[in-house]
Amino acid sequence: MVDWDLAVNIGSRLAGRGPEVTPDQAAAVVAELRTAADRSTGLVRDFTGLVAADRSAPVLVVDRAGWVQANADAFSTMLGPVIEKLSEKKGPPNGLAQAVGSRVTGAEVGLLLGFLAGKVLGQFDPFHDPAGRLLLVAPNIVHVERELRADPQDFRLWVCLHEETHRVQFTAVPWLRDHLASEIAALAETVDPGAALEDGVRRVSEALRGGGGGSLLDALGSPEQKQILERVTGVMSLLEGHADVVMDGVGPQVIGSVAAIRKKFDQRRQGIGVLDRFLRRMLGLDAKMAQYRDGAKFVRGVVDKVGMAEFNAVWDGPANLPSKAEIADPDAWVSRVL
Repeated sequence: MVDWDLAVNIGSRLAGRGPEVTPDQAAAVVAELRTAADRSTGLVRDFTGLVAADRSAPVLVVDRAGWVQANADAFSTMLGPVIEKLSEKKGPPNGLAQAVGSRVTGAEVGLLLGFLAGKVLGQFDPFHDPAGRLLLVAPNIVHVERELRADPQDFRLWVCLHEETHRVQFTAVPWLRDHLASEIAALAETVDPGAALEDGVRRVSEALRGGGGGSLLDALGSPEQKQILERVTGVMSLLEGHADVVMDGVGPQVIGSVAAIRKKFDQRRQGIGVLDRFLRRMLGLDAKMAQYRDGAKFVRGVVDKVGMAEFNAVWDGPANLPSKAEIADPDAWVSRVL
């Protein structure tokens, strides 16, 4: 159903190469990012109390094309059960329909990956066997540090603190990966491909005409789907907010210019230009930004009240994860869990 090779080809071409650097500069960036990632492990462990073994998941410093390939591989693995369920519901297509459909879908995925490949600084892929992998996108990190006029060494460590926190989350809390995978599988059970496609096209059309539209994720609108998405939203808000709290908590101890970096970076997160804001809205990236903000507020609210050690009860099992409503009400989570 998806021509992944075409997706990678289109995504890599659309992403471009990024800022110009010499071979020596590129080698220095790669070496420093690896060192910063290794250094971040102990800093995150000391601050959070989560124990994850050193180098339990590989660190890959990649260019934009490498990020596109890695995410196409991840999507292929993650969406396998979803595609299988959709095929069962719709029945096998004929040869021509499959060939054309897979290329159309591959082109759509490629456009998505190409847009995101120029935005992402780092990412932890929890579904890569056996223990996940950490991706650091070197050209994007260099581009943003230059744009913000940030101290390169400080900025690179700051980025690694956030992404290393995700590695620690998934490797110190091994049930988390299977829990997210099960939620994705449960969502696949609810999808009506025809209705989802029709609603998605309608929302894009409305947005292009200046109407409400909403994000493409809003096309999943049944009560059961909304329940699953609310649970996933709670988990992702927790993970992103926790990582932001860690980078802001550790940063002042080891990064001299962290206050200036945070201020400039938050301004940049708002998006640049009309097209960028439109694409962020359609792809649900505005909701992603809200996850950072709301999740960080939840983590700080709980930690300020009971301390980090008590907060870590959130990692004891799926029942202790905050709901979307509890993300907005830390006291409700404390009352229920603690």
